[in-house]
Formats: sequence, C-alpha cells, structure tokens
Amino acid sequence: MDPFSALADPVRRDLLRALSDGPARVVDLAAARPISRPAVSKHLRLLVEAGLATAEERGRERHYALVPAGLLPVQALLDELRPAPAPRFGAADLDGLDLEVRRTAPDRRTTPTTESQEDTA
Repeated sequence: MDPFSALADPVRRDLLRALSDGPARVVDLAAARPISRPAVSKHLRLLVEAGLATAEERGRERHYALVPAGLLPVQALLDELRPAPAPRFGAADLDGLDLEVRRTAPDRRTTPTTESQEDTA
C-alpha cells in the first residue's frame, strides 16, 4: 500500500495523529477509538505496509511509532501543488523606482500643459 492510499482512510489519519505524539501500544490506541481492537490492529498493519509506521514487539505487547520519512512523497506532492510565492521587491528595486520618480518629477513640473498655454495666449 502506498502512503496516499493509507491516508485516504480517516481512521488511519487519526491513528497517525495519535502516533505523532509518540509511540503507543495497540491497546491504548484502540481504547481511544469507537472501533474494535482487531480493526485498529488492521489499520496499523496497513500503516506499517505503507511505510508510515513501525511495529515493535515488547514482550506480549506491540508498540507502534510514526515514521516521518514515510510522509515524504505526500510532502513532495503538496510542495509541488503549492503556488509560487509572489515576487518580492528588494531594496535595490525600490531605490531604483525612487530614483526614477525623482528624476522624472521635475520634468513634469517644468513642462507646460496645454491649458496653461491657452491661458497665456
């Protein structure tokens, strides 16, 4: 199973959120959900198959942990879909604009308008 298919199910997304807080036992994950322990175990197994979680046997208990690297394909897609940032103007761009405005401003004041030419005629 790939990470995208694993993330398609809301129960698995919820389990990943829980695992983001740190490793957890199946019994604890199941106790916090309205589904059976075998159903939680099945969802966790699919998360392991997708590379999003790991399972570690500790005596009679199984502990699951999040594998952040498993989310890299999802992050890559989100980065690809993110719109490009708007161009930013740097200080040099603004200084050039200021210089151009100052350079052309005196030209406008000294150039007579057609109205002022009519008034003087």
